[in-house]
Amino acid sequence: MRNPAIDSRLFTENRARLAKLLLPNSVAVLNNNDIPPTNADGSLILHPNSDLFYLSGVTQEESMLLLYPDAHDGKFREILFLREPNPLMETWEGHKLTKEEAKKLSGVARVEWLGDFWPIFHRLACECDHLCLNSNEHKRAAVVVESREARFVQECRKRYPLHNYQRLARLMHRLRAEKSAIELDLIRQACGITEAGFRRVLRFVKPGVTETHVEAEFAHEFVRRGAGFAYPPIIASGINACALHYLENSAPCRRGDLLLLDVGASYANYMSDMTRTIPVNGRFSRRQKQVYQAVLRVLRAATDLLRPGVLVKDWQKQSESLVERELVNLGLLKMSQIRKQDPDAPALKKYFMHGVGHPLGLDVHDVGITTEPIQAGWVMTCEPAIYIREEGFAVRLENDVLVTDGAPVNLMEDIPIEVDDIERHMNSRR
Repeated sequence: MRNPAIDSRLFTENRARLAKLLLPNSVAVLNNNDIPPTNADGSLILHPNSDLFYLSGVTQEESMLLLYPDAHDGKFREILFLREPNPLMETWEGHKLTKEEAKKLSGVARVEWLGDFWPIFHRLACECDHLCLNSNEHKRAAVVVESREARFVQECRKRYPLHNYQRLARLMHRLRAEKSAIELDLIRQACGITEAGFRRVLRFVKPGVTETHVEAEFAHEFVRRGAGFAYPPIIASGINACALHYLENSAPCRRGDLLLLDVGASYANYMSDMTRTIPVNGRFSRRQKQVYQAVLRVLRAATDLLRPGVLVKDWQKQSESLVERELVNLGLLKMSQIRKQDPDAPALKKYFMHGVGHPLGLDVHDVGITTEPIQAGWVMTCEPAIYIREEGFAVRLENDVLVTDGAPVNLMEDIPIEVDDIERHMNSRR
């Protein structure tokens, strides 16, 4: 990823915040992710470990960060470990961070090569009372591939079986949920690039183009602005939009269909997440407009519910009640169905079956302790929808929202969403 320079104060402050949460006399260690293999000698592009980046700003492969805030010798309190570059490596892989570059990037005063890690770590492991190690503890994570972090945990337990081990992930979830001013600026820039891509697509879409062509328009705008896709984009026309994670993105866009666009830009490793639904021919039908306006009303009401102190589960339940009311008004549900429904399988789930939103940040489905009340400084997506498979279309709308001590702030306020705005932008090209 083409990352712009980020003020190293962000990472210095993040490490200081973590130090306050660690138990006394703790050593914490974080590893970057593996470069994932494909087949033969192929590999994918490294996706940096979000926690390591959050604390150091480093994305380079195999990097490690060691933190020992209570170290007796001050030179052991923060150490960043990197692959030692050599001419052959740089011939094949390009430039690697020097120690001075890593210091400037991260704000960590001491940088060492990876070959020095275990002797240093052994000394500190003998001095500390707790080893705080990391793992992927996202509740929806499918942990089926062993990570560098997992291998490191196993090696530590093998070498130091009698030590007291602590979970770092729980602390990182708490820290990363509340966004700093620098982080919010990066998320806003990601949202702005997403807006530019969407406006480009509004001028482009017409009957006969394919979902692939639409994806390419987003890619062109994102890449030229130094960004990338925050996640595999969903470009779903007609009934394809009723598949929540549709990724084929190859069907033709036909006159009379709606086109659902779930796309976000990633900028400097910070994510955006937008969904818009537009008419392929530039005009909503009467029925399409009815459903669209219903979802838009829910989006606005659900956004307003994002206040400090609200539990995510209660926000979900209140939002589902809003959707339920709209489904009745659209003739998709009857009050008798609602009165007779199984509380564990409510009738609205036929048309709205997913969460109304999630935390956003360094990951699209970002970490956070969502069993605790929402707090000011959280960034949440809000994405209500209505899927009508029997009518062959769906409407989903999504914005990224900053929770504040006052009213929620829509970080995608400038991205067209009103029916008239969508139609005007699509038809102005003609």
